[in-house]
Amino acid sequence: MGWFSFSDLSQRLRRPAIIVLGAVVAAFGYSLFQVPFNLAAGGISGIGIIINHFTGWPVGTLYLVINIPLLALGYFYLGRWQFLIYTMLAVLIFSVAADLFIAFLPVVLARPSITADMLLSAIYGGLVSGIGVGIIYRAGGTVGGTGIVGRIIQQKTGIPLSQVYLYTDGIIILAAGFVFGWEIALHALLTLFLNGLASDFVLEGPSTVRTVMIVTDRPDELTQALMTGLNRGVSRWQVTGGYTSQTHSIILCIIYRPQVIEMKKIVASVDPAAFVVIGNAHQALGSGFLPLKR
Repeated sequence: MGWFSFSDLSQRLRRPAIIVLGAVVAAFGYSLFQVPFNLAAGGISGIGIIINHFTGWPVGTLYLVINIPLLALGYFYLGRWQFLIYTMLAVLIFSVAADLFIAFLPVVLARPSITADMLLSAIYGGLVSGIGVGIIYRAGGTVGGTGIVGRIIQQKTGIPLSQVYLYTDGIIILAAGFVFGWEIALHALLTLFLNGLASDFVLEGPSTVRTVMIVTDRPDELTQALMTGLNRGVSRWQVTGGYTSQTHSIILCIIYRPQVIEMKKIVASVDPAAFVVIGNAHQALGSGFLPLKR
């Protein structure tokens, strides 16, 4: 029938399916590694572990209950209904999956946790949960909680999102230190750090490209040598030195990491007096690199 398309349906379902997958992976890492050792590594999941310690209420249910008013605030202040729908889906799946994993994984494993080593749990809890969170981010959702609070605070006050997360997660980990002891809090901090690394890796991929800026007085020869030797395009412009007031040229070139050594050799052979700055780039999109997609 003309009005129905399986390709359109698959496109509409693809993003929710990815969010469900990410939420299940995140809940798996949280339930299997963090909860058994009370690794309250920030966020609403960390608050849930602390409240569970005093009440015995299921951490997944606590995660859902705490997020409900935050989602309402997010709708009122942010107004991005599609973003909030995806976030609601992630929160719901994470909550249900976490409680199911906590209930049945000890039965399947015949032990409370897969490892008795807190350090291993801190490492793998951060990595596995971070992979799940990164999958959710790639699909356009979040895991709710402090992410919504952070966006609202950023919108109202202008405080950078990274600072908001630093304050909120720091307070939660400090609370965990008072409740569970400082050794557990230090392990939770490691979990939080690895969670961020893993989610960034999934979201942006490995950094395989480098940004090279070269200040030179021999721009023509160096431009030709770089394009020939590295098979990379370059951009260049004129600048004036602040100390000498002399005019120089800056050459900008994006290269792959293995090309850095060859680039240094080329610059040294053409203009030994050049000034070179090499920086990491998360991604390079466009001609010669990854395709630029919508």
